[in-house]
Amino acid sequence: MGYQPVILALCCHYCAYAAADLAGAMRLQYPSSVRVLRFPCTGKIEPNYILSAFELGVDGVMVAGCLEGGCHYQEGNLRARRRVERVQQLMKEAGLEPERLEMFNLSSAEGTRFAEIVTLMTERIAKLGPSPIRAQIGASAIASDAIPEPPQVVAQGEAP
Repeated sequence: MGYQPVILALCCHYCAYAAADLAGAMRLQYPSSVRVLRFPCTGKIEPNYILSAFELGVDGVMVAGCLEGGCHYQEGNLRARRRVERVQQLMKEAGLEPERLEMFNLSSAEGTRFAEIVTLMTERIAKLGPSPIRAQIGASAIASDAIPEPPQVVAQGEAP
C-alpha cells in the first residue's frame, strides 16, 4: 500500500462533529487516515494546537466549524477562521505548504459533505507528500501513535 497521509480534523461539537457522526451512521466511505478531535467550538482552537499537530507529525489539519452566521457560540467560527489564516501565513513563512491546513464550515446535516471534505483533504495532502516536519523528526509512525483513536461510544447498558 502506498503513502496514506495522516490528517487531524479539529471539529466543533454542534456541527462538524455531528456531521462526522452522521457520515458514520450513513456508512459513507472516506479515507480512514483522518483523526477527529471534538471541541466545544472551533473558536477554542488556539494556533499552537494546530502547530503542535504538525510538530507531532501529522501531514494535514482541517478545522471544521459551524456555518458562518450559525455558530452556537456567536462568533467562534469567525475567530477560528482568522486564526487558521494566521497559522497558514506562519506556515508559509516557515516553508511549510499552507495548503496542508484549511477551514471548512458545515452543518450537522452535512454528513455527505464531511466525507467529501475528508477525501478532498486526503487527495490534496497525498499530492503534497509527507510533511517535511515529519521527515525532520523521523516520525513515520509518530503521527498515528501520538494522536489517539477516538473513544468507542457504547450505548448505556451495552457491553463494550
